[in-house]
This record gives sequence, C-alpha cells and structure tokens, in this order.
Amino acid sequence: MEVTSDGPGKSAAQMKRINDTKTILRQPILLFAVIATIILLLLFVVYPLVKVFIFSLTDETGGFSIENLRNIVTSSRYLKVFGRTMLLGLIVALLATTIGYIFAYTITRVNVPMKGFLRTIATLPILSPPFVLSLSVIFLFGKQGLITKNLLGIKGNNVYGMPSLIVVQVMSFFPIAYLTLSGILSSIDASVEDAACNMGAGRWKTFWSVTFPLSLPGIISGALLVFIQSLEDFSNPATIGGEYTTLSIEVYNIITGSYDMRKGSVLAILLLVPAVIAYLLNKYWVNKKSFVTVTGKPTQARKMIEEAHIKWPLFIICMLFSVVILMFYGTVIYGSFVRTWGIDFSLTLDQYRRALQYGFGSLENSIILAVISAIIGGMLGMIIAYITAKRDYYGKKFIEVSSVLMFAVPGTVLGISYILAFNTKPILLTGTAAILVIVFTFRNMPVAIESGTTTLLQIDNSIEEASTILGANSGYSFRRITLPLLRNAFFSGIVYSFTKAITAVSAVIFLVSPRWTLVTSKIYGLFDLAKYGQASAFVTMLIAILLIFIGIFNTLINLLLAPKSKVPQSVKKAEENK
Repeated sequence: MEVTSDGPGKSAAQMKRINDTKTILRQPILLFAVIATIILLLLFVVYPLVKVFIFSLTDETGGFSIENLRNIVTSSRYLKVFGRTMLLGLIVALLATTIGYIFAYTITRVNVPMKGFLRTIATLPILSPPFVLSLSVIFLFGKQGLITKNLLGIKGNNVYGMPSLIVVQVMSFFPIAYLTLSGILSSIDASVEDAACNMGAGRWKTFWSVTFPLSLPGIISGALLVFIQSLEDFSNPATIGGEYTTLSIEVYNIITGSYDMRKGSVLAILLLVPAVIAYLLNKYWVNKKSFVTVTGKPTQARKMIEEAHIKWPLFIICMLFSVVILMFYGTVIYGSFVRTWGIDFSLTLDQYRRALQYGFGSLENSIILAVISAIIGGMLGMIIAYITAKRDYYGKKFIEVSSVLMFAVPGTVLGISYILAFNTKPILLTGTAAILVIVFTFRNMPVAIESGTTTLLQIDNSIEEASTILGANSGYSFRRITLPLLRNAFFSGIVYSFTKAITAVSAVIFLVSPRWTLVTSKIYGLFDLAKYGQASAFVTMLIAILLIFIGIFNTLINLLLAPKSKVPQSVKKAEENK
C-alpha cells in the first residue's frame, strides 16, 4: 500500500479513496476523463433537472411561489389524473411481472421445446417501435377491426381506453421483467432446490419454499422497473388511451394546448418524483436484498423439470402469449401493404410511397441523429464505466448517481427541462440537432454504463497492471486492452442507444423543430390524422432499419475491437524454414 502522511485513524476504504485519488491526479488522461465527465453531467443532467424544479416553484416575476403547486394538489381533476397514472402503473407492473416470471421460469427451469423462439419473443418488444402494438389493437379491434367488424360483425367498436392501454403496456414492458428474472433464476444454485426435492418436497412445495423466496428480489426489481416504464410511457396513452389521460399526456396537453409552462413543470415534477423513488428503491435497496448464494464451489448441472403436468401447461401459456405477439406484429406489417384497412384489403405499396413523401426527411434525420448519439453514448458509457468500476476517488459517487439518473426521468420531464435550460443564451440549443443528440446520449447511456461496469468487474486487474509495468499509459491501456474486452458491452450499449433514439417519442416531442423533425413525431401526427396505413408503413420501415443497423454495428465492432493477435517471430521463421 502506498505510504501516506494523512495520519492514523483512517479506515481501509478512506485510505483506498485517498490513494486512488492521488493515482488519478498523476495520470493526465484519466484526470481529464474524470473532470470532463463531471462537467458534462453537471451541464446536461443536473442543471436541466434543477432548472425545472426552480421554474416550477417561481411565479412570472421570478419570485418564489408555490401557488401553482397548491392549485394542482388541491385540484380534483389533477389528483384524478395522478391516481389514474399510479393505478395503471401498478396493474401493468403486476401483470407484466407475472408474465415475465412465467417466461423466465419456463426457459430456465423447464425442459420445453423451442426455447430459442421463446427467448426471441420475450425480448422482441424491447427492439420495436413504440407504436406497433397500439396500431395492431386498432387494426384488430377498432371500428374497422379485422376481428371485431369482419369476424364478429361488431360495428363501431370503441377500442380506446384503459383496457386496451393495459394490454398494450403489458406486452410492451413484460420483457423488462423477463430479463431481470431470468438472470436471478439462472443464478440460483441448483443444489438448493435439489436438496428440497431430496428431502421429500414436491415441485409445488419446492417452488414456494425455495425458488420463489430466492427470486423475490428479482420480482420486486422487475415490478419497479415496469412501473417506471408505465409512468414514463407517452406514445401508448397518446394513441390508444382515449379519455384515460395519464400525467405524461396531461403535461403535453397543458404545454401545447394552454401554453402554460409553469403548470406543466409542476405536473412534470409530480410525474418525476414517484419514478425516481421507484428507481432509487430498485437500485439502492432491492439490489442489496439478494438472497441468492453463489459460492466458488463447482455445482452440478441443473436438472430440468420434465413432469408433463408442469411442462406442457407452462409451454402452452408461453406459446399462446407468443402467438398473440406475433399476430400483433404481423397485423401491422400486413396493414402497411393494404390499400384501405377494413374496406379494401388489396395489396399495394401506396402506403410506403405516401409515407415517404410525407416524412422521408424526418426518417433520414432520425437515422443520422440516432447513429451519432449511439456512438457517442456507447463510448461515453464505456469511459464512465472504466473510471468508476475499479477506482474509489473523491467525486466518484456523484458520477455514479448522476450518470444513471436520466434512466429514471420520464421523457416529458426531460423534454421540459431541456427547453428551460437551453432556450436562452449563453447555451442556446433549442431547435438544433445538437440538443436532440445530447438528449439521446444522456437518456440512453445508463445501459452502456451498467453493461460496461459489469464486464469490467470481471476483468482481472493484473491485465492492465502488466501493460502499465511495460510503460503504457492509462489511455493506451484502455484503447488497446480494456476496450477490446468491452466489445460485447459496447455493442449492447450502442444497440440499445440506437434503438431507443430512433424510436423516442416523449423525450423529443417538445424538442423537434421544422428543420429537425423526427420520424416518431411524424408517426404521432399520422395517428392524429387517422392515417394508420401510412403509420404502419413507417413502423415497418423502422423495424427493418433497426435489424439492418444492429447487424452493421455488430460487424463493425467485431472488426474494430476484436483482439489483434500477433504471430511470434520464432513461429514465422519456423514457417519460412518449412
């Protein structure tokens, strides 16, 4: 350990923090990375949120006032909207977590066929545009619905409202619960469950006394994450919610309809507080309550459940849900090739032609800005993961908390905060492409940070230490050693950032400008015009673009970041002698 003159009485953690801080101060590149990261987070994360808080608590003269807050919390209308939003979030969290648990348990515990197919279905809604499921509900159950009108003969069916919104949000967000729970269930030691079975407990008893308690932290975590996504959701309530107004829609209506930015800011705070509380509970309380014991001892392979009375019912449930999802996606794709849904089902490419005439420029803008923000966000995420994963310096906690804070901020709140923060000089960004890139970057960066941190914690410190001993600085070691090892995390971060950027709605609904319109805002406009065929054409094009760019990113990252092995000179000479 490095000898310091700080005196006795300091704990080991304090000494490590002091030593790590001194180490960073001696490495210019690492010091620059830390300082630049802090400045960026202060400017583009902390400052906008502080700005919206201050603005919501001031009056037109700039003086402190809680009049708007008092009016809203005493208004029966806004309290009803708040209650509706919380109720919707709770129902969706309960149903989506249940479905996610069924999928996770079936895939990790039961010997069912077509597991690869089920895994694909369980993650498909994450990588798709937000309007897909709402469009399919309208196509299948609306006034011209294929099921309601053409099959059942029901005319004028009103598909808008809470039931449809629940269905759409559950199908959209259950993959979040599935991904959380599949990791938890996979990490449970198989011998723990086998021991219960060997002592005479049946499958049902083993599940409720062993498996369920051990997976409870994952259940709570998945439910909280789904709850946050439901609160933040703007596109589904806007397109399928009807009169069931949520807080995100109310904020949008007040700002765009009544032009009351202060009242909208107060409502945005009401939306922000429960979302941030749920996120902090998940990150700093639930994640520390894991009851899964992972030892260093080798464990036996997990024995999959084979009992027919368990295996086939779970498989049938998963398959039925998978078929419904495929039907919904297939309906939207089919609807993009239909001349007039519900009236003329003849196939045509007119919807694509009209859609491109209406918004080709916006599609081009979305692709360009999404690619730029994905690359910047992926790189910045890896840098933040690198400077926080294995060092404990002064300022690290601020970077850790603020860098992932945007994940919990609802999109409408984020859009308002950026308007308030960057609508005047000296930092005038409103109406430019820069503000959209910045929003996409910091909004989607937390996933790259989490992936990078997890990977870095699994890399032995001796790898980088060997590079340093041979004379390499921290920048060279990061570029040539650490970054190639991070390519999978880097790929995950870029794919997620690109997907969320090109499909973003709520975060940019206030930030688009006539010069920089985005395809999602155009699709939202088509919903207002009831041009669902063109909307489905845009959505289908987005799905194809996502698949193409995921393949491109994967290929480029493998080419650029794959470890380069050099053939030793002795081997070359031996080959030449042959």
